[in-house]
Amino acid sequence: MWIILLIAVVVVLLAHTAPAPFVLDALAGSRAVWHMPRTGPPTVYLTYDDGPNPATTPDLLDALASDHVGATFFVIDRHITDDTAPIVRRMFREGHAVALHSASRREMLKTSTALARQLAAAADRIESLTGSRPSQAFRPHGGWRSASMFAALGRIDYRLIGWGWMLWDVDWFRPRTADRILRRLVPRIGAGDIVVMHDGDESAPRKPQPQTVEATVRLIPLLRARGLEFGTIV
Repeated sequence: MWIILLIAVVVVLLAHTAPAPFVLDALAGSRAVWHMPRTGPPTVYLTYDDGPNPATTPDLLDALASDHVGATFFVIDRHITDDTAPIVRRMFREGHAVALHSASRREMLKTSTALARQLAAAADRIESLTGSRPSQAFRPHGGWRSASMFAALGRIDYRLIGWGWMLWDVDWFRPRTADRILRRLVPRIGAGDIVVMHDGDESAPRKPQPQTVEATVRLIPLLRARGLEFGTIV
């Protein structure tokens, strides 16, 4: 009996390391967002993690501007420097949403007070460097969640923003390519879906991510042909 109970507890804990909603998300209610409401015209939400990256993000912004598409950028605080702050200023100026992203899973082990202070300090710093304040939205590294993380979000009135099932560009055992990204995303995307791709790398902030730019350029017209519009998460 105790073994079964222990297995059940382990399953519940590990489930919150998976990139999909589970028990804590259900308990968090509207504070955990894995799909946007289907209101108004059918809309999809392109989101990008781990930037700003001077080797990729400007090209990505060029592509989005060319197609008049707004997106949401989940940026890592330590990747914002005097060199990259102008990229974030451009995000705001061109109508994109900017939100917070953690660089590691360790943040999920912090107390709610410590994490709330960290996120608030990151938002303050972004505002001081760019003149604009990021959205009250947070995406944990790898989608890992914890009770203390949700408590921290409640302290500062933030929401967790996840993504749709299989609507990501990560390939754990193969190189990321635009072709592979599109093969996964295109058949699955529908109204209200949140898509996540990466314009940066948490451990290599200047590593080029050309597959993300190419996938975005090719994805936008395919989705528009299906009657989908593009929105930002604010």
